[in-house]
Order: sequence, then C-alpha cells, then structure tokens
Amino acid sequence: MNGFAYAKHRHDTYAVSLTDRGLQSFDYRGASWTSAPGEVAILHPDEAHDGRAGSEEGFGYRIIYVAPSDVAEAARAICGRSVALPFVATPVLASAILAQAIGTAFLSFPAPIEPLAADALIEILTRGLLVAAPPVRSRRWESCDRAALARVREYLDAGKTRVVGSAELEVISGHDRFSLARQFRRIHGTSPYRYLLMRRLEHARAGILAGRALAQVAFDCGFADQAHMTRLFKTAYGLSPARLRAVAASR
Repeated sequence: MNGFAYAKHRHDTYAVSLTDRGLQSFDYRGASWTSAPGEVAILHPDEAHDGRAGSEEGFGYRIIYVAPSDVAEAARAICGRSVALPFVATPVLASAILAQAIGTAFLSFPAPIEPLAADALIEILTRGLLVAAPPVRSRRWESCDRAALARVREYLDAGKTRVVGSAELEVISGHDRFSLARQFRRIHGTSPYRYLLMRRLEHARAGILAGRALAQVAFDCGFADQAHMTRLFKTAYGLSPARLRAVAASR
C-alpha cells in the first residue's frame, strides 16, 4: 500500500499485524506509531485508529483478527483461572511469539485455515499477548454469567438484519441492561450495540462484494437508508462501500 490507506475506524476484535515491508504508520490512543519490517502492531477492541504508509515506498503487512471472547477463553486455559483481557500498552513491539504465529498462519494462504490450526493460532496469539501484558495476571476479575452471555451473543449473531432492543436482551440474559453491558464488555471487549453493529456491517460487506445494489443492502441489514449504512460502514472499516467495491474489483 502507498500513502493514505484507511481513515479512522474501529474493530470489535484484537487486530495483530506483522509488517513485511516498508513502514506501517497509524494514529492510536493519542499518539502516532510506526511499525517497521519484522515488528508487530497490536490494536485492541473498540480502539479508534487509522493507517497509512510511513515512507514513499509504501508498506505491506499481514494481519489477524481475533475475537475477544476467544482470547478470554484461551487466557483462562493458559492462566488456570479467569483473567482480564490482556492490554498491551505499547502497540508496536518486537515479539518473536506473535511474529512467528502470524507468519505460520499465512503459510497455506489463500486456502482457508483449518479448524485445529485456528485453535492453535488463537492459543499462541493469546500467549504472546499475555507475555506482552504481564500485569494481566494480577488484575481483578469480576465473574460473568457466561451462559447468559453466550445466549446473548447467539441472539445478536442471528439479528444481523435488524435493530435489537435492550429489552430483548434483558429477557434473553436475565440481567438488566447495565449489568449485561458490563459483563459483555469483559468477555467481548465491546458493547452489545457495537457487537451487533459489526455483525450487520459484516452482512452488508458480503452483499456489497457480491455486487448487490447498495440501497438494497442497506435495507436488508436494517439501516435507515443507504447514506446511513455508508456513514457507519466507513466509520467501521475506514473506507466507503463504493471504495471497497472498487478495491475488490481491481484485485
């Protein structure tokens, strides 16, 4: 990539990337950062950031997105108890564990990663995050109703074509909306609203790449209109639906 790549946006996942060539620069948590070849950049769920080339030669990178719930489950297995989601204070670092994990994950690309390989990847990525954020082991952990959170997540996954109300989630979970929001963020790293919005935008993204009319995609995903979808899409992905379609067509 050359020059400006992505406008400011957020993911509801961990985003762990390995810079292959050039300089990968981005603004994140009030500061500017640059990742050189061999270095790893770690972006946490729901944290705003952008992306651009740090030099005229452009940059290349490989990136893996991991759901916070998968990291939480792997961290619990590794630590032998539930711990807070790891937070790496320095987003650019040299990590042999994470660099090797990302490199290995792309050995069979573009073939899809096999289930057991995906499980192993999540485990080693979580180990790398825990090593980079050692205070995670001593942080206070508040218990969560995991069964209720699983029901809520399944309900939100199925609601990718519409707006879901808080009252619905209170019935599904058995918790009031504020308690549910706190617990949901501990496991998923984001709010129920943001989680659902990203599922709707993922559904929209599939329709956009399939060549469907943008107005119809917006309607099918429960947005007020095409403009509403476009604004939220650009905020989430850093580029508009039309730009996404153009980039996909040029490959």
